[in-house]
Amino acid sequence: MASLPHPTQPLPPPFSRPPPPSTVRPQMTLNPHPPPPSSPSTNTNANKTTSLAVTQNSRSKILESQKLKDKEAKERKEETNNKIASRKAISVILRREATKALIEKKKKGSKRLLPKTVLEALHERITALRWESALKVFELLQEQLWYRPNAAVYVKLIVMLGKCKQPEKAHELFEAMIEEGCDVNTESYTALVSAYGRSGLFHKAFSLLEQMKTTPDCQPDVHTYSILIKSCLQVFAYDKVQALLSDMEVQGIRPNTITYNTLIDAYGKSKRFAEMESTLVEMLSEQDCEPDVWTMNSVLRAFGNSGQIETMEKCFERFQSAGIQANIMTFNILLDSYGKAGKYEKMSAVMEYMQKYHYSWTIVTYNVVIDAFGRAGDLKQMEYLFRLMRSERIKPSCVTLCSLVRAYGLAGKPEKIEGVLRFVENSDVMLDTVFFNCLVDAYGRMGCFTEMKGVLEIMEQKGCRPDKVTYRTMIKAYSTNKMIGHVKELHELMESAEGSQMIWSQREKPDFR
Repeated sequence: MASLPHPTQPLPPPFSRPPPPSTVRPQMTLNPHPPPPSSPSTNTNANKTTSLAVTQNSRSKILESQKLKDKEAKERKEETNNKIASRKAISVILRREATKALIEKKKKGSKRLLPKTVLEALHERITALRWESALKVFELLQEQLWYRPNAAVYVKLIVMLGKCKQPEKAHELFEAMIEEGCDVNTESYTALVSAYGRSGLFHKAFSLLEQMKTTPDCQPDVHTYSILIKSCLQVFAYDKVQALLSDMEVQGIRPNTITYNTLIDAYGKSKRFAEMESTLVEMLSEQDCEPDVWTMNSVLRAFGNSGQIETMEKCFERFQSAGIQANIMTFNILLDSYGKAGKYEKMSAVMEYMQKYHYSWTIVTYNVVIDAFGRAGDLKQMEYLFRLMRSERIKPSCVTLCSLVRAYGLAGKPEKIEGVLRFVENSDVMLDTVFFNCLVDAYGRMGCFTEMKGVLEIMEQKGCRPDKVTYRTMIKAYSTNKMIGHVKELHELMESAEGSQMIWSQREKPDFR
């Protein structure tokens, strides 16, 4: 069985430790000297296991030592903080918490709340994209005796509403901002343009763009166009993108690095490599516009996801030669690309480089490596990484759980999947339809049709709607096992459902007993 390197060597220390100031990270080489050819009779999976093997004892000692140091440092810090904290500081903290609870309940007549506390509560909700709660806090803010209209607060709220797909609410706030006497400018108009663009209301977004051109002190800038271009690219409206680029040229606005990066990333994700490369060439020809690490990551992701590993490596070397330094996102892209391509030796080299130069792993790093172990069938190492991830207080995501379920399904381990579901019940991980589709696929693959049917009931309990992928996956499982009656019932259910908008609780469930 093919396996990735044992987690003792490639994993980073459990805390972030920056390199000394004098340390210079050298360029990473993705093409190590090839090993001498082995005997033709050597098993392929054995070669992979041998090339990726590391020493467990060495890694365990490193982890134990680092965790001990981290624990001691944390205890010293807590002791120091306890000594510094005074009764006055504690009373301030308690008063703020009590005020935040009052804000949440929004009790009328509270017009003398502390400015700092109200603004902190508003900022927290804006950052968390809790738009309904944020608007309630904003209403309470407006009732305060010390309140003065502030355009910057309005802009932040409009941007938040745009991200939450609430364009009408964003428009209402924009009008309220004008009524309160705030000066509108390019930034406020751009926020509303973004809100319309994110929701696909391009007729309103383009109409507002034309209005900006004739409004004093509100002329669209490169940021306005870049945001609208990104919205168009997300729905593959390439004709609108070309129209916007032409309009920029007419207005005398030159694209900047963000504009080019947006185009390169979108073209790469949609596998339009010719357009991606021509955009990169155009970017390089601009004197005031240079590629950065985001440019490099977009190009590497495009070639890596399409399996063009050699091209990805050549591009990486060229970007490094141009002086662009890799970041944690770069290494995550390399790990993901090598893992999906089955190039475990190169994946191991990336992890060793990250450990040597103290790149702390993120949730994305863990998800990528856990998925790679699962695809390679090495459940022991996959489970070890999952435990280590939790021990380092990195909360697993729905992507993490999908990788676990997929691996257990491929290995034929239904009891392990039950363990994942127990973990879900005791956690606050937000599940989506993709997770349940993975669950349906895993049970169907193993022939556990009762459990597969039960997933639909779990989805209903969690308020998650089945989509076409859910039904097609079930149909495939039933068809493979020649269960024609169940296939017909599912086809009828799909025909009666209106795509993914079907409310399962309002439909008659088929009897698959």
